[in-house]
Amino acid sequence: MNTILIKNGRVFDGTQTPSKIAHILVEEGKIKLISEQEIAAPEGTKIIDATGKWVLPGFIDNHTHYDGEVLVAPSLAESVRHGVTTVMLGGCSLSFVCSDVEDCCDMFTRVEAFPREILYPILKDEKTWSSPAEWVKHINSLALGPNIASFIGHSDLRIKVMGIDRSLDKKEKPTNKEISEMETYLEAALDEGFVGISMQHNPWDKMDGRHWSKLLPAVHARAKERNALTRIVRRRGAHLQGVPNLVSRVAALWYMTQSSAFFWRKKLKTSMVAMMDLKGDPYIRAVTSGITRFFNKVCRANFRMQVFPVPFRVLAEGMELVIFEEFPTGQIARHLARDLEKRNETLMDPQYRKKFKRHYRNKLAPKIWQKDFGDAYVLKSPDKSMIGKSFV
Repeated sequence: MNTILIKNGRVFDGTQTPSKIAHILVEEGKIKLISEQEIAAPEGTKIIDATGKWVLPGFIDNHTHYDGEVLVAPSLAESVRHGVTTVMLGGCSLSFVCSDVEDCCDMFTRVEAFPREILYPILKDEKTWSSPAEWVKHINSLALGPNIASFIGHSDLRIKVMGIDRSLDKKEKPTNKEISEMETYLEAALDEGFVGISMQHNPWDKMDGRHWSKLLPAVHARAKERNALTRIVRRRGAHLQGVPNLVSRVAALWYMTQSSAFFWRKKLKTSMVAMMDLKGDPYIRAVTSGITRFFNKVCRANFRMQVFPVPFRVLAEGMELVIFEEFPTGQIARHLARDLEKRNETLMDPQYRKKFKRHYRNKLAPKIWQKDFGDAYVLKSPDKSMIGKSFV
């Protein structure tokens, strides 16, 4: 028998009870006993002295985009070494389950700043599946480091059922038959152990490749389609993950309402991206927290905000940064990323520059980026004297 005894560690058991110095007996990979009293170790037991250390359940990283990386580096060592034992894929409406290789690349690489020239060969070599069951079978064949859980992505479903062109056309609506097909794929995913569905409202997140700068398919979905899918998730006790419109933010209320238990309807487990303490909008955290508490207490919702655990800085290479999408002239510059001659011409145009300055200085517009070039510093430059300087 494979037995491990962890002794003298400060144990946090994950149930919000106070920590304690205790011993843990593990048999065949499962916890057999946690005790503050000495545990007699069977012969051959591996003993780990955890004196002075914390012992706690592995972390669950509920927002990763390892969908491509897991195929070629399934150990996911960068997560495991930080104590993460479960990672969740398929967020933000993006999964590599049903759609073909090129469509998967086009919807993923610009949104997640993942080089297309790296992802496309990976998927071309590895992707042999087109259904939830086949995806699960492939994942289970890998030498995984952490446990893997996944959402099925709404954009993935739309592309599979409607085709890439129709799924990206805001004037197109799925037929009743197509909605039924999406429901069938969602039911199949839940049958295979997927945790739920991920949806998307954010106009920042755009396509790469053949449909450059078009909004993701899930953004175009209307209430009838979304409600048909969330009804299944609610009935099955599964999970809705979503991204609101980060500019207007009104769509956040849709997710909160979906989570609520109105009248006869049971609550829906819902998480949304993301609670942020923003320099550019210092009040949004308090406002969002208050609204969340209202929905959870008064409307009996089961709504949670995803959060960033630590403050962080953003690395930008020029204007190749998604936050430029939050104002119109920034969107234009981002759209022209594949035509640098045209972009440079546009950036030097006096009328464009006038509009850019107006958008940049608009203090009333909702924003994620504080638009303060004095808070941005040069990290790399052909002119070494510029390194470390701000833009003011």
